[in-house]
Amino acid sequence: MSWLFGLRKDQNMPTDIPQFPSPPAGAGGGGDSGDNSGKSKMEAYRFDSSALERAAKAAKDLEASAHAKEALELSKLQEGTRQQEYQAKIKEYEAHMEQLKLDQRRVDHEEKRKTLQEETKQHQMRAQYQDQLSRKRYEDQLQQQRIVNDENLRKQEESVAKQEAMRKATIEHEMEMRSKLEMQKLEAELRAKAKVDRENQDLHLEQIRLKAAENRITVLESIKTAGSVLGAGAQAFLHDWDKIISAAAGLSLLALGVYSARGATGVAARYIEARLGKPSLVRETSRFSPLEVVKHPIQNIKRLRLKPQDALSGVVLEPKLEERLRDVAIATKNTKRNRGMYRNILMHGPPGTGKTMFAKKLAIHSGMDFAIMTGGDVAPMGREGVTAIHKVFDWASSSRRGLLLFVDEADAFLRKRSSETIGENLRATLNAFLYRTGEQSSKFMLVLASNTPEQFDWAVNDRLDEMVEFSLPGLEERERLVRLYFDKFVLKPATEGKRRLKVAQFEYGKLCSEVACMTEGMSGREIAKLGVAWQAAAYASEDGVLTREMVIDRTADAALQHRQKVDWQSDQEKRESKSILYHSMKDAAAVNVRGPTKDGKDGEGGHSSGGSSSPHVALA
Repeated sequence: MSWLFGLRKDQNMPTDIPQFPSPPAGAGGGGDSGDNSGKSKMEAYRFDSSALERAAKAAKDLEASAHAKEALELSKLQEGTRQQEYQAKIKEYEAHMEQLKLDQRRVDHEEKRKTLQEETKQHQMRAQYQDQLSRKRYEDQLQQQRIVNDENLRKQEESVAKQEAMRKATIEHEMEMRSKLEMQKLEAELRAKAKVDRENQDLHLEQIRLKAAENRITVLESIKTAGSVLGAGAQAFLHDWDKIISAAAGLSLLALGVYSARGATGVAARYIEARLGKPSLVRETSRFSPLEVVKHPIQNIKRLRLKPQDALSGVVLEPKLEERLRDVAIATKNTKRNRGMYRNILMHGPPGTGKTMFAKKLAIHSGMDFAIMTGGDVAPMGREGVTAIHKVFDWASSSRRGLLLFVDEADAFLRKRSSETIGENLRATLNAFLYRTGEQSSKFMLVLASNTPEQFDWAVNDRLDEMVEFSLPGLEERERLVRLYFDKFVLKPATEGKRRLKVAQFEYGKLCSEVACMTEGMSGREIAKLGVAWQAAAYASEDGVLTREMVIDRTADAALQHRQKVDWQSDQEKRESKSILYHSMKDAAAVNVRGPTKDGKDGEGGHSSGGSSSPHVALA
């Protein structure tokens, strides 16, 4: 309603005007000062009527205006709006107060929670301290009891030792007395016997003379009788030609029978060995024979239950090599099914990379028998080596299912005849091997394995159809091998059977990855031995629990030993392998320069050393 009194929004009313006029301070005084004080007093009681006049004028204008009612309603609305704003501010203030109360409660609860946690912590620390004290007291009691027991045991041992010493001394004294008594008795007997012999010496000499005379007469009579009988018989035999002819014929027939029986026995033995047994050079075979069934019945029954399986099951190799070996396995299986000619394969690479394992699984996958022999058994046989090689190939050719002949460490007797110094017996054995492998066979498949293939004779290389290199496993392959052997030697024994092996709680996958990084340069055989070392570490522990630290320690030891072996090898064997490789490259270059040999065969150089189907293979 400020507009009724002529006030605007931009004009502020004075705030220092009192509601009621204040009484005068006092009366009196004269002169100018009296006049001035009187004026001020009058001004204090003076009322300004201009405002009322303006209000009255505004009221008249408002009554005369057509919008008086709307203006009044508008002023009411403004008042209501201000009241609502005041109410909203009051509610906001109340909400703010409630929020402050809630914050205060939250703080109180947080303080209580911290206090409770601190009290709980203090209780736990007190309980731990009391437990430590009780354990310490218990350990002290055990220590005291142990000391007492040790002291009692020591006293008992001393007592037993004293008793044993006394018993031993008693026994020694008894034996000494007994020996003295026996010696005295023996001396007395010897004296009595010597005395009797001295008294009867003449009688004994006479008896000896009589016995000697009788024996001499008896021997002379026997010689005379035998001579007369033999002489009469010989004289009668020589004068009777029928007896002479009969004796000569009987001796001849006896000699013929002896030599015939010996020859027939040898032929029968060789036939039985070729058909029923196995050659002496073959160390292991899956081929059935009556003799092997009689010797090892359980193993042969297990072999009957074997079913064809994947050639790469349980073999961890790099992907490209796995793909190539799978092709070899499929080709071999189809060759056996279609009765085709088998291809000879060379598998070379560092030891422990899976060559022998793949050869066995290849034979089982293809449905063939396998036989394993090692080149180191050929050289010690000397002259018998040629016969043994022929027996092996005769035995292999008699297989009905087809035989995979795996020769491990083949470089031991298939060395170069030109650059290597080999004996005549080993040279003859090599020539026999080359003779039996000169043509492809539908009866057996030859698989050679070597760590140093550059030492092979070139004629041996000419008989090979395919070369496969088994390299050391990479990081991914090592991780797969570690997981495989960790499951085989640790997890399975811990979950199956009643073995004393437990595994602590840790991340197995992360540990296997870490072990794979630590085993760089190690072969699959070394990683398998590492799994056995983990198992042995768990068995050797007191509680039989394999921990992560034990695995890491054994792996670090194995890696250190591997590096030591490599250092040992680098001193002598690497120099030899380098020299052999140099000579083989030199020979290959010479063969390439010469061209075809005298027998019409091309030189072995210039052919690919991979999965070539050509029978000529370059090892350099």
